[in-house]
Amino acid sequence: MKKENSVTRRDFLKTSAVAGAVGVIGTGSAGFLTSCGGGTKNGANVPLREPGSYYIPELPDLATDGQELKAGVVGCGGRGSGAAMDFLNAANGVTITALGDVFQDRVDGLANKLKDEKGIDIPAEKRFVGLDAYKQVIDSDIDVLIDCTPPFFRPEHFRYAVEKGKHCFLEKPICVDAVGYRTIMAAARQAEAKNLRVVTGTQRHHQRCYVESFQQIMNGAIGEITGGVVYWNQSMLWYRERQPQWNDFEFMVRDWVNWKWLSGDHIVEQHVHNIDVFTWFSGLKPVSAVGFGSRQRRVTGDQYDNFSIDFTMENGIHLHSMCRQIDGCVNNVSEFVQGTKGYWTSQGGCRIVDNSGNEIWKFDYEAEKANFKQTNPYTLEHVNLINCIRGNKPIEQASETAVSNMAAIMGRESAYTGQETTWDGMTASTLDYTPADLNIGKMDMSGFTVPVPGSGK
Repeated sequence: MKKENSVTRRDFLKTSAVAGAVGVIGTGSAGFLTSCGGGTKNGANVPLREPGSYYIPELPDLATDGQELKAGVVGCGGRGSGAAMDFLNAANGVTITALGDVFQDRVDGLANKLKDEKGIDIPAEKRFVGLDAYKQVIDSDIDVLIDCTPPFFRPEHFRYAVEKGKHCFLEKPICVDAVGYRTIMAAARQAEAKNLRVVTGTQRHHQRCYVESFQQIMNGAIGEITGGVVYWNQSMLWYRERQPQWNDFEFMVRDWVNWKWLSGDHIVEQHVHNIDVFTWFSGLKPVSAVGFGSRQRRVTGDQYDNFSIDFTMENGIHLHSMCRQIDGCVNNVSEFVQGTKGYWTSQGGCRIVDNSGNEIWKFDYEAEKANFKQTNPYTLEHVNLINCIRGNKPIEQASETAVSNMAAIMGRESAYTGQETTWDGMTASTLDYTPADLNIGKMDMSGFTVPVPGSGK
């Protein structure tokens, strides 16, 4: 085994300025929303925030032409391959020049896809393999890092990219534990100071129906926000059966979405999208979480397949979070936000219903199709990133995404332990999911066990 492939995140963080508790950056002012009041004045909507005080992305079909941009992709599996194509479809004058992954077949697979579909030939010397492949990609004269590895690795990759002055696209989630959260927050501040552009894979921020819904709510269409419910209930997600030639590390990383140290569990890896909608729309972060979950039918890994979490937000309102990955059950992937004048929901299309049951607004999907050629939010997030780079417009989404990400971590840890978790306690905690013997080879898998709430473990 090569020495460079034996590495721990504790080594990664020795020189990082993230030791101790780091101050919290929220998604907005804690006091701009309250849980009382009518939300109207003489029958008119009262804006929750004034236009210009919150960010609305420009979402054209294609980014404006400008400087040539070279990207490197780290994490070349399904999501990395998809993000690579989204980046190339978002603008003229962009290309991909370097690839990195811990597995050679993943690198070669994306290289073949790029050559077959885009005519881009990645030479062998720009195909990097191993735990340190991210450094080689970042150091290979790229302008933009596209990071789509299993989420555990994301904080260190972001930290190093910012240190080297690279713009970043970070797939969600961006951390799985408190140590990773603080790394992200520190790197986000450094990115902003260096005038680097950072977009995250919470693609609803670049989905026109959600963006227009956000504007409607900010304009006071549902009054003041009083609570919400968010769901990601679906059938069982994919898994990999272990192959005889795979060692412990390779099995877990190829099956990463089922292991809590790699994915953060599905409340973090997937349900963060829905939690993020509420923290984005409300501008609030949770102060505490109490929840439960269990493992019923998951085939591999060490995580749960269902969660139910009650979040208490900064101003005392509650958000209920529900997610499940079990076959044969009712499914629902949507968000619901209650206000004093009515509610907004994404179920059945983004729409607003008043307290009398009248639908007073609905996003016009047919008009979007008529007016735009590009309606894929996975591509539009790259359109926005490239436009911000070329137009020298600031964008730094990592610190905002870290709020919803930490909320999901709070909910997970409450379910795992059976205890209440708090924002202050979790953001300052020593929670670190790094395996003790992280390396590309044999690992001690005896410690990867399913959490038992109330056991004290």
